[in-house]
Amino acid sequence: MDKLYTRTSNECSKLITNRYSTSFSMGIRLFHKKFRMPIYSIYGFVRFADEIVDTFHESDKRYLLDKFKKDTYEAIEQKISLNPVLHSFQEVVNEYNIELEHIEAFLKSMEMDLDNSVYGPSLYNEYIYGSAEVVGLMCLKVFCANNEAQYKSLEEDAKSLGSAFQKINFLRDVKSDYNERGRVYFPEVDYNNFTEKDKLEIEKDISIDFDNGLRGIRNLPAGSKFGVYLAYIYYVNLFNKIKSAPIEEVKEKRIRVRNRRKVYLLAKSAVKLRLNLI
Repeated sequence: MDKLYTRTSNECSKLITNRYSTSFSMGIRLFHKKFRMPIYSIYGFVRFADEIVDTFHESDKRYLLDKFKKDTYEAIEQKISLNPVLHSFQEVVNEYNIELEHIEAFLKSMEMDLDNSVYGPSLYNEYIYGSAEVVGLMCLKVFCANNEAQYKSLEEDAKSLGSAFQKINFLRDVKSDYNERGRVYFPEVDYNNFTEKDKLEIEKDISIDFDNGLRGIRNLPAGSKFGVYLAYIYYVNLFNKIKSAPIEEVKEKRIRVRNRRKVYLLAKSAVKLRLNLI
């Protein structure tokens, strides 16, 4: 395989990550060098699939997603693609033996967004698994570098962390998801009658996921812990802001962690890591 083409494809995935997410970009830069490009490649893949269903409103989304799915599997099988994002992604899939069932679950969750606006408990759990938990598992495959025993020991905690991140995203984006896309992800929740009690139950669920996720972070391989821990800390701070906000504020604005606060959290997390306090 031409090294220049592969390197250029990888740079495309890195550019996508940097353009779409400052928080994840900062976290990835804290990984050991050997982990950075594979994680960029995974993010580029999931970001583009998500963009198809969330933003390409003037296009035939189902056609584009079906083509993206077909091209993904062809790239993995042929070990090459003229789509730079898929070429970069297939290299990671093949090198780290990422399960096709995880890719299938992710793409199915993207398809669900084309068909569903209200999610019951079963669909909600399936969506969380496909849109977030398996993405965490893809990253874990990279961190464990084909050490299957290590991967298995961290699998459930990685799923919990991905689940927590996604549920917080749902709370943060509840207004845009409803107003722009007509979606309410939380089961048995009516946006127009979204209560403090509903919010509290969701927050309890997220707290359990966070506890399990932190346990997994503490046992991550060297070189991956700091970046994942920083993402965890960012989301914990966002979660705390959401918890302290009344339900009407959550429904009316997108709550954020300011960049200045993120820099402070980065420095604080670095000190905790050096002192082995994570």
